[in-house]
Amino acid sequence: MKDTLPVDEKYRIHMTKYFQEYEASIKNTESFWKEKARVIDWFEPFDRVLDDSKKPFYRWFVNGKTNVSYNCLDRYINNEKRNKVAYIWIPEHGEEKVITYFGLYRRVNALAKALLNLGVKKGDGVTIYLPMILEAPIAMLACARIGAVFNVVFSGFGEEALAQRIDDSGSRTIITADGGYRKGKTVHLKKIVDAAIDLSRGVDNVIVVKNTKESIKMESGRDYYYDDVVEDSYVKPEELDSSDPLFILYTSGTTGKPKGIVHGNGGYPVWVANTMRWAFNPGEEDRWWCAADIGWITGHSYIVFAPLLLGVTSIMYEGAIDYPKPDRMWDIVERYGVNMLYTSPTAIRLLMKYGEKYPLMHDLSSLRVLGTVGEPINPAAWHWFYEEIGKSRCPIIDTYWQTETGGFTIAPSMALGMPDLKPGSATFPMPGIMPEILREDGTPAKSGEKGYIVIDRPWPGLMLTVNNDDKRYVDVYFSKYPGKYLMGDYAIKDEDDYYWLLGRSDEVLKVSGHRIGTIEIEDGLVSMKEVAEAAVFGKPDTVKGDTIVAFVTLKEGYEKSSELIDSLKKRMRTELGPIMVPEEIHIVDALPKTRSGKIMRRVIKAVYLNQVTGDVSTLENEASVEEIQRAMDIIRKGTGD
Repeated sequence: MKDTLPVDEKYRIHMTKYFQEYEASIKNTESFWKEKARVIDWFEPFDRVLDDSKKPFYRWFVNGKTNVSYNCLDRYINNEKRNKVAYIWIPEHGEEKVITYFGLYRRVNALAKALLNLGVKKGDGVTIYLPMILEAPIAMLACARIGAVFNVVFSGFGEEALAQRIDDSGSRTIITADGGYRKGKTVHLKKIVDAAIDLSRGVDNVIVVKNTKESIKMESGRDYYYDDVVEDSYVKPEELDSSDPLFILYTSGTTGKPKGIVHGNGGYPVWVANTMRWAFNPGEEDRWWCAADIGWITGHSYIVFAPLLLGVTSIMYEGAIDYPKPDRMWDIVERYGVNMLYTSPTAIRLLMKYGEKYPLMHDLSSLRVLGTVGEPINPAAWHWFYEEIGKSRCPIIDTYWQTETGGFTIAPSMALGMPDLKPGSATFPMPGIMPEILREDGTPAKSGEKGYIVIDRPWPGLMLTVNNDDKRYVDVYFSKYPGKYLMGDYAIKDEDDYYWLLGRSDEVLKVSGHRIGTIEIEDGLVSMKEVAEAAVFGKPDTVKGDTIVAFVTLKEGYEKSSELIDSLKKRMRTELGPIMVPEEIHIVDALPKTRSGKIMRRVIKAVYLNQVTGDVSTLENEASVEEIQRAMDIIRKGTGD
């Protein structure tokens, strides 16, 4: 009887809309994006959807005129969203602030007027070096309003990294604060700005927000307090071409200077608004919390632009998610009724480390959607997030994307029909994205075969170029497989067409002739009940090619011991096989990470091997070189040197 039944036949009925939308985006690109571009208002309509005559320098919505600040604010001022809450800002200590769309509109206009009064005009560079305070999105929107090209620098960077970004972006104006707070400590931002200016080619204006109220040095004729220069005024939004640059955001490579990723005024806002709507489908009454920093692309796209373009209410939090207590994130969810929580796998693993008792202290029933960003989420963290936080009722929107892509490229879609979720898979591509998995020689990989993930055609959120370096744009992203965008990650596509990301393609080990992704070993370690986080790299070996070295942190309640290390190795051998067993496992208190939550494996490896660490400007360092050194000392201690 079984042989006569269609037991292997199945239909994804709930994804019908997704497949229709996706097919339309690929087969009818022009009409599809012409329709989706209506998510923003245009002062002048575009002539063509896409100009690909100068590949790979694609231009979207050709000759269309628009303004992102207008689309985030002005179009709501005379309708029901005027008095809707835009942000609930929560400081590390003290009282929250609530700002409506109209309140945000007034403040943006006031700062835009101040910038104009200081001589800032369309096309000028402005560096924004602020903590997670409301003046950060205000500054971004004020620059966008007048057509100034802003460059947000994460407030944990030191003076050298800041000076480098000031010079590369051509900024003559800086918007900063006297200081910021991080885990109860004051970060002296203005002092860092002063040092960076001494290292740079020169800055004309510095606008300083009084945040910590500390005493600072102010240089006459150059430095101005924010409150002294803003004025209640209306500034007409500049009518900008779709391909005019909106912002530059720097990403660090393993060596050399950071890449200045340039995004434009037309394609980028269309992309981020549509991808947020597809993936999370926020409702009118939802409270959205993207628990990232505005200094990273996640903050640009999904704290500032996409939520405001869609008229969403966002939570904006200044502090650390485990300070002053490990239940800080869950306290905010309960206190403010968060419906959608979007955070990183690293944050999840950090909170896992403290156990279930902290989320159990809070009512998390307001949550209805969870999301992850920054790196592939290992199955153990996925299960904990889904079961302990979402109580097995909140879908997890696992998003795969990069600074360069502007917004989500692969993710489940709440709006178009949720697929069955597989822990650790980002599932299916967003409409308009055509991923491929290729072998080294460029031929297509088979189902389940590891390869390089590329995107076969452009999409509106793709960066315009690398600032001041068109050649680097072509060489890094389009030279390996001409005409295809190289994501720089390994991935596989399974027999159900789900995509699984396996980490950076330069983080693959060759062990006794086998190619092994570091993330595969890390997932195995993190699946152990004692392990909170893991970082794996290869140590050169004349016989094996690479031997595996792992650094791990432990969950609360477990202590470092040689017996535990032996136990971890034994279980890895049993569960994953001998080829996957680390030769060395070092237990440390913390792993060096960027503020966006990514573990800096190359830094760990460089310190372990006594090599030059390369660019460490993105290491979370609370604005001090001492913090970087402390993170490295932890590793040295772990190696026994």
